[in-house]
Amino acid sequence: MGHNGVVRVKRTLERPEAGSIPTGPGVYLFKDSSGRVIYVGKAKSLRARLSNYFASDLHPRTAAMVEAAAGLEWILTDNEIEALHLEVNLIKQHRPRYNVRYRDDKSYPYLAITLDEEHPRARVLRGPKKKGVRYYGPFAHAYAIRDTLDLLLRTFPMRTCSQGVFERCRRRGRPCLLFHIERCAGPCVHAVDAEEHRRIALELCSFLDGNTAPVIKRLEAGMRDAASREEYEIAAKMRDQLDNVRKAIERQQMVSSEKDEMDVIGLVEDDLEAAFQVFFVRRGRVTGRKGYVVDKIEDLATPELVARFLERLYVDAEVPKQVLVPVEPEDRSLIEQWLTSSRGTRVQVRVPHRGERRALLETVTQNAKEAFAQHRLKRASDFAARSRQLRELQEHLGLEDAPLRIECFDISNTGPTEAVGSMVVFEDGLPKRSDYRRFAIKWSTGQDDFANMGEVIRRRFRRYVDDRGSPVSDYGKTARFAYPPNLVVIDGGKGQLNRAVEVMDELGVDGVAVVSLAKRMEEVFVPGQADPVIVPRGSEALYLLQHIRDEAHRFAISYHRLKRGKRMTSSVLDGIEGLGEVRRKKLLKHFGSVKRIREAELEDLYAVRGLPRAVAEAVHAAMTITGAPNGANDRDASSASGERRAS
Repeated sequence: MGHNGVVRVKRTLERPEAGSIPTGPGVYLFKDSSGRVIYVGKAKSLRARLSNYFASDLHPRTAAMVEAAAGLEWILTDNEIEALHLEVNLIKQHRPRYNVRYRDDKSYPYLAITLDEEHPRARVLRGPKKKGVRYYGPFAHAYAIRDTLDLLLRTFPMRTCSQGVFERCRRRGRPCLLFHIERCAGPCVHAVDAEEHRRIALELCSFLDGNTAPVIKRLEAGMRDAASREEYEIAAKMRDQLDNVRKAIERQQMVSSEKDEMDVIGLVEDDLEAAFQVFFVRRGRVTGRKGYVVDKIEDLATPELVARFLERLYVDAEVPKQVLVPVEPEDRSLIEQWLTSSRGTRVQVRVPHRGERRALLETVTQNAKEAFAQHRLKRASDFAARSRQLRELQEHLGLEDAPLRIECFDISNTGPTEAVGSMVVFEDGLPKRSDYRRFAIKWSTGQDDFANMGEVIRRRFRRYVDDRGSPVSDYGKTARFAYPPNLVVIDGGKGQLNRAVEVMDELGVDGVAVVSLAKRMEEVFVPGQADPVIVPRGSEALYLLQHIRDEAHRFAISYHRLKRGKRMTSSVLDGIEGLGEVRRKKLLKHFGSVKRIREAELEDLYAVRGLPRAVAEAVHAAMTITGAPNGANDRDASSASGERRAS
């Protein structure tokens, strides 16, 4: 370790000849020995930027990245804007471990209007955004959305029920309670047609977008007209609707003039992490907020960190007219050009120094401070526990390095057919669900757990061997199995362990430790030893192994149930003339289950959209033939179908 926290690097990466690196703008990628992208960066001059990575003294984090790198590639672009676009897309695709990592500090709920449905509905949704759905928020709590909806549905009575409830009411011809208390216009019983119901939904969207004046004017005019006609009940109803609308407007905090459309970003940081808070201001009101916690894996100054955050925030999000930031980001003009090209109109990024905007930025920054303080309290205990688990596991199993990536395999079957396997992945002691894989057993037969485990291990590591032997140069596709684990955990005893080791030896896979965890006594076996390794009860290491094993078991069981359920529900409808996959799905969606299809009258089948009368008659005849009490024929038909497939 040198002065000022710099490190002299022991190099494994060969330095390219200076003349071979272009001087123009572009993107560069560092890769590890497995061909996995571990860092993505952009540069105005590739030659000037890349030469910095081969200096004698580097920051510790940069030195760690260079030591882990085994390959370097670059892509030349026409200009800096193209380089920025490409960098953002490559980081999103590869999620390199040495780039700055962003995590939402919580999963915020949104008010969602499902305009992609024939009869749109208002819902509370979390997670990734879907096409055709209008999102409002995020809100701090789901109950805040429901309270707001309770006020607005009295003025905009659109449906909020699930699709199952909607279909049931439509079949029965009777609306639910929400219709009777005037919180829904009743599209399920054709009290309004689909076009009128969509108009109500779009009017609610316009109101939530901030266009509140037309709604208030309409209600005030309607109230006066009803009063002038002495229709006092209608006038009172509109008065109540007007009060509810005004209450909903008051819930949105007014922070600037009605024409303002901006995002306000607050930042708090230390040497290792940072916290961002974003307030979304539309038409002068705070419509939502969101928080991020950042692992500062890269050695970035604050202007660089702000620039990277803007790239991350607006890769998918709506771009406003103005973005207020605590410090001027690096390459501000470049960021503004990129945001302008995304929005289609000019976007300004600025640092407010006085007035109401500065006061708003300080409020957002205070929110970031509070969120950061809570995160550090939680992070300290979580990180310490995970580090302790990995360190203990390394010691008990005699591993050279801490097992930063662990893969666990399990087999699930409850009969001679439909055996499945699962693979779950933990990185840094946490589940990495994007790398989970499931396997339908294809080659092995019967309930031979040893053979089934051998098949799953062979299929996983055959892909690893194939991907390892070919260069990773296709940036449009990432190899699923190209990254090797430090430790493989087999759910089972010595038999499953020995079979897994045999297969890996046959494939020439080395450098990967393998153990098994037997359920009965929680014994840990390693290859070549008759006696199990003693991992103390109650230790952090054993807890981690149990957690991984239980997750693999859960994942395998869920897949097994899915396959068995599909086979059982579809078998009764197999072989009906004219009933293909699309019509079968429509039928099940309409009635909800095979049991209800069997109980349906012929007229009910005629009412299913897209089902010809001849096919409806064929379904009714087939259901009449198989209609035994207690669903016995369903099970018989399912078993017969399973036997046919197995043969």
